[in-house]
Amino acid sequence: MPYKLTVNGTATMVDVPGDMPLLWVLRDVLNIKGTKFGCGIGQCGACTVQLGGRPVRSCSTPVSNAASAPIMTIEGLSADGSHPLQRAWQDIDVPQCGYCQAGQIMAAAALLARISKPTDKDIDAAMNGNLCRCGTYTRIREAIHRAAEMTSSAASTARPAAGRD
Repeated sequence: MPYKLTVNGTATMVDVPGDMPLLWVLRDVLNIKGTKFGCGIGQCGACTVQLGGRPVRSCSTPVSNAASAPIMTIEGLSADGSHPLQRAWQDIDVPQCGYCQAGQIMAAAALLARISKPTDKDIDAAMNGNLCRCGTYTRIREAIHRAAEMTSSAASTARPAAGRD
């Protein structure tokens, strides 16, 4: 059955079975390779994408459930790696092997969209279930705080000061 998907702002039609996991539609049908296969049962988070702004495991999300909301993959954050999370990940030197990082960043982006200045507790709760075999969790947390600071300082410099015309 054909499904209309909006992926990274672009509408497209895919003719696949409704129970096909979104992960395989992205990777094999649409040739969007940033989303990774990890465990195949939604437990590790390597396949995390955003569906309607919420982080979801694309390996266990049927494409029929994904046609109802915009989908964003790691490629949709920025064309040139300039998203604050991507920059913070580089500044902090978060990844070791890097395999889980697209899923980590997509979960972190959903968090920052909800909470502009998350606490360690907020970060731990939002990132719970996104596994990193290399154990870079403290650097991941530090990078999320850094991205929040970058976003906050960019927003404050973009706003005119109160009382000025």
